[in-house]
Amino acid sequence: MPHTTPSLAPLTALTTAKLEWHDDQPHAVDFDDVYFSREDGRRETEHVFIQHNQLPQRFAQWQESRPFVIAETGFGSGLNALCAWQAFAQHATAQARLHMVSVERYPMTRKQLEQALKGWPEFSELAQALVAQWPQPVVGVHRLTLTPRFTLDLYFGEASERLGQLDGQVDAWFLDGFAPAKNPEMWQPALFEAMARVSHTHTTFATFTAAGVVKRGLAAAGFVWQKAAGFGRKRDMLHGHLATPAADQRRAATPWFAGARRTARRGDHIAVIGAGIAGCATAAALAARGYRVTLLDPAGIAQGASGNDQAALYIKLAVASNLQSRFYLAALLHLRRLLARIAPAADWWEGCGTLDVALDHRQAERQQRFLANHALPDTIVRGVSAAEASHLAGSDLSHSHGALFYPLGGWLAPRSFCLRLIEDANIEHQALGVNAMQQSDDGWQLSLSDGTRLNADQVVVCAAWASQQLAPLEQLPLMPIRGQVSCVDISEAPITPLRCTVCANGYAPPPYRGQQLFGATFTPRSLDTTPCQADADHNLTELTTALPQLAAELKTQDANKASARVGIRTATPDKSPFAGALPDFKQWRSLYADLQKDAKRINPASGPRLDGLWVNFGHGSRGMVSAPLCAELIAAQISGEPAPMELALVDHLDPGRRVIRELITAERKSRQSSPADK
Repeated sequence: MPHTTPSLAPLTALTTAKLEWHDDQPHAVDFDDVYFSREDGRRETEHVFIQHNQLPQRFAQWQESRPFVIAETGFGSGLNALCAWQAFAQHATAQARLHMVSVERYPMTRKQLEQALKGWPEFSELAQALVAQWPQPVVGVHRLTLTPRFTLDLYFGEASERLGQLDGQVDAWFLDGFAPAKNPEMWQPALFEAMARVSHTHTTFATFTAAGVVKRGLAAAGFVWQKAAGFGRKRDMLHGHLATPAADQRRAATPWFAGARRTARRGDHIAVIGAGIAGCATAAALAARGYRVTLLDPAGIAQGASGNDQAALYIKLAVASNLQSRFYLAALLHLRRLLARIAPAADWWEGCGTLDVALDHRQAERQQRFLANHALPDTIVRGVSAAEASHLAGSDLSHSHGALFYPLGGWLAPRSFCLRLIEDANIEHQALGVNAMQQSDDGWQLSLSDGTRLNADQVVVCAAWASQQLAPLEQLPLMPIRGQVSCVDISEAPITPLRCTVCANGYAPPPYRGQQLFGATFTPRSLDTTPCQADADHNLTELTTALPQLAAELKTQDANKASARVGIRTATPDKSPFAGALPDFKQWRSLYADLQKDAKRINPASGPRLDGLWVNFGHGSRGMVSAPLCAELIAAQISGEPAPMELALVDHLDPGRRVIRELITAERKSRQSSPADK
């Protein structure tokens, strides 16, 4: 199936900023330029960006249920973001929210950022939150929740490419960055075109420069500019607005994804069906935005596939970077920021790292090819020898062929995580199932298992494999996969504890509350939740292969008598989750029927959706990593804010992708079987 957007930039580490310090102010060595005015950086920001975007007045008048969105072309030290939040906090109503998108090609290190912000003690609280959540220097979108009302998306990478992947709409631009004469690569026509695509007729901009290349680029992209007095020694600056909106052609090749999604109103009631990790994360993300949320699950919180005592924080990236790998890496980075923010000292998770062990030459060769294709920071992934893997694990892995070590991996206790997500939120939990749902004039009506009915403005289905039992979700292909884990009581045993999570053909995390967990089996298309001895034997065999020292120690505790638990995972055909607004399948098949005859015959009509119906399921065995970012995506789409990931990844997760794939696959099969083609 063709991609929906221009190709993403390579997944790689970024070069961090090279700085010199002049009177505790950062100076960019490579660009020979300052990050802000030496006369008074804060006053410069307020003069150029705050006042000339009329932000105090606009903040005071903002009544939209969606957040006010500012985009910036150079994050730098973050001073502009801190000043924007201060102005918003002073002038906006208590219900309003601010969302900022900022691009940075050469991010500072955490230490550099902390030093740069020390000069602004009035921003110390927000600066501490920013430094604490500062992301890894890798290409991608990194969402930071700095306050309950202020979200910052850092788009690390080249400006025009990054903004070309922005899925959202901007209200005001901070056109910043190093001066055009010193950073000509950024101030290109592609930058201004990308700005115009995500702007509307009321979108304003302001910039410190009045260079001719900027004036010409803005005008060519449809912006009207005018000069104003600059700050300090700068004679002129520019400000203005978008006069001629640009048509967004990024989905021209795949218009089905461009269909409108229903945006919620402030105070809307949203029902979330399913209280596993996907449902709890979705409910929490929606409640954080002020919606009234009802969480429905007859079994209670985290009782299904999310009910194991421990889950591995584990991803497996493809040898050649693809959209699925990029999504899972983004999800892991997002999860670690989330855990550090909501439960920094909890005993139910540990960021001890995860080893992906190569048990044979083939696996080792694959890992070497992966490392050759990805220049990622060692803080994300690195190759280790068998000796170093043994040291990291605290258990003998000398029989292995090395491993990949993910320092940001580890483990968590799913039920504790789910409970923490929803405990402080405005969420009503009902231990009831949903027998049916029917679209109404003003939303959805749910028929509950106790015979009552629940009316909701919007519905998000997070019920894993059981989601198919609800019309019209039965058309989405889902596969149940039975998984059994084993657990041995080691509270009084002389066991050498693992120091990190180890994954091979199964997984084993460090012990938790006197229990050593290991597993899990993988039985497709089975809904049997009764533990069986064959699966217990299988788990022990796999543990013996991967971690012979631990297995031998457990056998002294009679590991054959380990307790067991079975969960049913749910997978999609392409192993990526379904997350987004549900398509109107009947209309899609009608609108795009010509794809069955010719995959290049594309109807330009947008794909209609079932108004107010969303899904978040199909996470397979990595749901603890993937579900929270999918929840954030759905909450962002419902609330009309920018997506927490690139547009290409939004489309990659869209549940409508299966309809299009089926149509195109039918065309290919027809062409292959045609006598004329043989």
